Amino acid sequence: MEIQNLQEGGFPDFDQTLKNHGLFLKRGETVICQINLGLLCNQVCKHCHLSAGPGRKELMDLATIHQVIQFQKKAACEVVDITGGAPEMNPHLPVLIEEMAGLTNTLMLRSNLSALYDINDPGLLDLLVKHRVTIVASLPSLNLSQTEGQRGEGVFDKSIKAIKLLNDMGYGKKDASLVLDLVSNPAGAFMPTPQAVAEKRFRRVLKDKWGIVFNRLFTFANMPLGRFETWLKKKEIFETYLKSLWEKFNPCTLDGLMCRHLISISWDGYLYDCDFNLAARLPKGNLRTHIGDLTNMNFNNQEVAVGNHCYACTAGSGFT
Repeated sequence: MEIQNLQEGGFPDFDQTLKNHGLFLKRGETVICQINLGLLCNQVCKHCHLSAGPGRKELMDLATIHQVIQFQKKAACEVVDITGGAPEMNPHLPVLIEEMAGLTNTLMLRSNLSALYDINDPGLLDLLVKHRVTIVASLPSLNLSQTEGQRGEGVFDKSIKAIKLLNDMGYGKKDASLVLDLVSNPAGAFMPTPQAVAEKRFRRVLKDKWGIVFNRLFTFANMPLGRFETWLKKKEIFETYLKSLWEKFNPCTLDGLMCRHLISISWDGYLYDCDFNLAARLPKGNLRTHIGDLTNMNFNNQEVAVGNHCYACTAGSGFT
């Protein structure tokens, strides 16, 4: 089959790869509402696809949060997924949690752990327990130097202390309803360790060294966007990394891709097919739409906007 639109590295654009396989990517039922509360963060992670950090000013205001709540009342998504930046740094987070708790089956908060530790807000922690908020916590590596090389000095120790605090509150235990999941990603431009292998190692090392327990571990490839894209280009390996993802393209991942069942709402209220498209500034269906202008909550069969960063979600076992 003829391959067109080749990149400098000798591989096709993602949309061309889909065509070469006779595939298309369209939305199914929307079951996850992901809310990005802003790009303010206490860390400056080298792999961050959003280039979040302490100097960013983008934060979801209270008016937009109320629009998001009204959207969920109509859309009735099964999962509400709160992310950032560091969502703990948005002062309106407690309002969102209180209002969303009764509007969805599963309420999730994504945390880099050190922000939870730095803020040290007993009121927020009590709120998470009260509403049985699932914590999805990022811990790139079990190695202190790798984690701090990626996230900054002192982050590893704060992360461990934050997990222990969550354990003390009842999170991560098999017989409890307080779910603590961990997320790990590679320290560089290579594919992650297979998830089952990594989870077994994390479970053993965290338990043996610190007495830490958790529910599940997810491993994902680094997304070639934002600060990680800048690093790749500085090292002159951006095309090489993309090509390595293309070479591992797995068409079987398409059915389970999160973009088919998720709607991402940015801090300023605009809609995206996923948080990565938000970072790439690719609006949902390539049409810029604000949550306040929506008249139809049914996005079934609408085309998903794609870019070459989508190779990271479809390489190997995929990013679901």
